[in-house]
Parts: sequence; C-alpha cells; structure tokens
Amino acid sequence: MAIWQYLLLFLSVVLGGGIAQYLSSRSSSADQAIRKQFLPLLLSFSGAYLLGIAAMELMPTVFRDDTMHSGIWVLAGFLVQVLLESFSQGIEHGHVHAHQHAGAGFALTIMVGLGLHAFLEGLPLGTVGDLAHHGHAHAHVDGGHLLWGIVLHKIPAAFALALLLRSSGFSTVFTWSCLCIFAALSPLGAAAGAMVSVDPVWTNRILALVIGSFLHIATTIIYEADGGREHGISLPKLAVVLAGILVAYFTAH
Repeated sequence: MAIWQYLLLFLSVVLGGGIAQYLSSRSSSADQAIRKQFLPLLLSFSGAYLLGIAAMELMPTVFRDDTMHSGIWVLAGFLVQVLLESFSQGIEHGHVHAHQHAGAGFALTIMVGLGLHAFLEGLPLGTVGDLAHHGHAHAHVDGGHLLWGIVLHKIPAAFALALLLRSSGFSTVFTWSCLCIFAALSPLGAAAGAMVSVDPVWTNRILALVIGSFLHIATTIIYEADGGREHGISLPKLAVVLAGILVAYFTAH
C-alpha cells in the first residue's frame, strides 16, 4: 500500500469523528438532522457498496479453488463479527446507545470490539498485493476497491463512535483519543498484512474472514437503516442502495 492509502484510512475516521464532535458542541438540531437523514443514507450506500464488492469481486476470488474450503472461513468471519458486535454495540452500523455517566469499562468494551474489527478488516489490504504474485487467478482482487469500501464504512462508524462517547458523558480529549486509536488500527492491520509473509492458503482465508464480516455488516445496515419502517424501504434508501451496488459493479468490471 502507498502512504496516501494509509493516510486515507486514518483520515476517514478523523473526518467522521470530527463532524460528530463539531455537531455535539454546536446545535442539537443539526446533530439530529445528521443522525436521522444523512447518516442512514451514507450507511446504506456504504453497506450496498461493501455487499457489491464482496459479491462481485472478493467472493469469486476466494471460491476459485475448491481445496481452500473458503465457505467455512466466510461463515467464521460472519460469526466473529456477531461476537465483536456484542462488545461494540453495533457502532459499525451507526448505532448510538448512549449510557449516561458510563465508566471507563464501557468505553474499553466498545473499543475492544470496534478495534479488533478495524484491525481485521485492514489485514487483507496488506495481503492482496501478495495474491497477484501467485496463480489461481487471484490477481483479480483490486485492493483499491476494498480500500474505498472500508473508507466509506469507517466515516459513519467514526461518527457513531464519537457521538456515543460524547452522549455518554466522556470528554472531548478522551473521545479524540479513542478516535485516534480507532483510526490507527486498520492501517496497522494493513501494515501487518504487508510485513508478515503469508502463504496463498492463509491469504485466501484472511480474505474470506473479512468477506464474512462484510456480509454481516452490509446486510444489517441495509435492513436496519430505515429505522421505524420495519420491513419497508423508503425511496431515498432504495436509491442509495442501488447506487452503491451500481458503483461496485462498474468499478469491479
């Protein structure tokens, strides 16, 4: 990965968290407008884009070789994400469940779940370069598409994290410290993937794990982002979901 790609990962969290910090210090009405109108649409677009990239680019890659047993690793990634969200409380989906006067243990639990997820999703960014050096048609993976999918996902996740911490009574300094840790973990995951020599089998398994995580996040976002509409879907949400899938299609082909 190039330096600008590491910076993009880091700054996407700074952007999302910074917007939330700014709004929380200014106007509650602006905060509500962002949470109820803009954030659900951004989440829906990012979820649809992740789903499109996973289905059209990543999954065909990991399933090209039957001997890799990729299906079990995709399911493992799905279940790992379920477990991590029991710690992070669904911040990856833009959930904000404030706990008034919460202690440090609450923030630590959130950061463990969110941090492990961020590190794991960064790993394949460092290993996809290795895929091109092996056969098995693995060179079809484009790290750029994966990078943009993660960036689009991180902006609303960072917004939700900052909003959750501020709404739970944590200070601005503490919130920025957590945001910086969160921002650094995906680049650290990518660096770890790039530095550690991974054989083709484990490279495929890591990518399959992340696909499982993406499938859980993307489908949950698309299902939940309309709030009280239950099983319905609003026209704006449908439009951004279709837009996300179309962008994934045209960039993957």
